[in-house]
Amino acid sequence: MRIGELLGAGRSADVYALDEKWVLRRYRDGMDATPEWMVMAYLAAHGCPVPRLGPRDAKTPPGDLLLERLDGPTMLDALMAEELSADEAGALLAGLLAELHTVPARVSPHPGDRILHLDLHPGNVMLTDRGPVVIDWSNAAEGAPALDRAMSALILAQIAVDPASPLSGRARILLGALAPQLTASGPVPAPHVAEAARHRTANPTMTPHERALIEPAAALVRELTS
Repeated sequence: MRIGELLGAGRSADVYALDEKWVLRRYRDGMDATPEWMVMAYLAAHGCPVPRLGPRDAKTPPGDLLLERLDGPTMLDALMAEELSADEAGALLAGLLAELHTVPARVSPHPGDRILHLDLHPGNVMLTDRGPVVIDWSNAAEGAPALDRAMSALILAQIAVDPASPLSGRARILLGALAPQLTASGPVPAPHVAEAARHRTANPTMTPHERALIEPAAALVRELTS
């Protein structure tokens, strides 16, 4: 397998071109991507908009994922280019979460549990010819859908309350559009906002500056979703 150009770099993984149809997503620390592959395969079987998966066997390095190469901008790119309005983006994000939360948990025996993305924001949605596709399932878990709704709102709120971020104003507008869409799908109770805040605080990729924004961000989410 010949690895081509670097297409993108996240907090913990890089994406490389392989050919016109496939990319390689590789964790820098070699973290085992098998659980992520299993979740995505399960979601694909339920018709959820995830990238198509390449084969994975005993010879596959643990930190590697072979994924469909997607064409199109991210939702974030489309928002920045003013090709997508905040209202459209808010409705799309809320709709993707609602669709995801129709899928029963794969492992948990609790009847109310669902698959959770726990990092669904505009940078993790690709707008392709076949529709929106949700990427980066590294944080996926199972639990109450309200936690996923709270997490998506909290991620945007962290940017919205950051006076140093040039995207602060845009994030606040998008969060204002997203909040009523989320609450139309289901509640965002304060305990789930607090749980989302704990998850973000424990995230090892958070900088001290970002951690300092979590509590004011949580307060904003509670204000907008109460």
